[in-house]
Amino acid sequence: PDKAQLDLKIRELLLTLADNPVNGELLSCFSSMMQEPKTVSLQRVMEDNFCFNLRLEDFARLTTRSLSSFTRDFETLFNTSPGKWLTEKRLDHALHLLTNTDKTVTEAAYESGFENASHFSRAFRARFGSSPLSMKRQKVA
Repeated sequence: PDKAQLDLKIRELLLTLADNPVNGELLSCFSSMMQEPKTVSLQRVMEDNFCFNLRLEDFARLTTRSLSSFTRDFETLFNTSPGKWLTEKRLDHALHLLTNTDKTVTEAAYESGFENASHFSRAFRARFGSSPLSMKRQKVA
């Protein structure tokens, strides 16, 4: 759809929601998000979306930043690059899924944001010194 028309429809939706008195809590939530410091917003976006296989440009857009501003702000906040942070966060999540649920290695990989199971296995082994399957089997033993 046309970007201008899409923007108009989103504004219309938000105004319709805002006009309904039963949506007080929703409006309060929107208002607090608007008042939230940018660093908290960046942290929240990253924590809430690391499991999705998004490009850095997508994360930047979600935090209403250019890619260069996003990368700079991210490195200031997390003391590491976005790519390294995402990999570590996804691997930690995958480890949790493998050791605390009945998810298969493939399910854990995809649900953690990895699209390629072999890349996941290599990264997992490099980080934890063991294959995902071995780690899962250790949990069962």
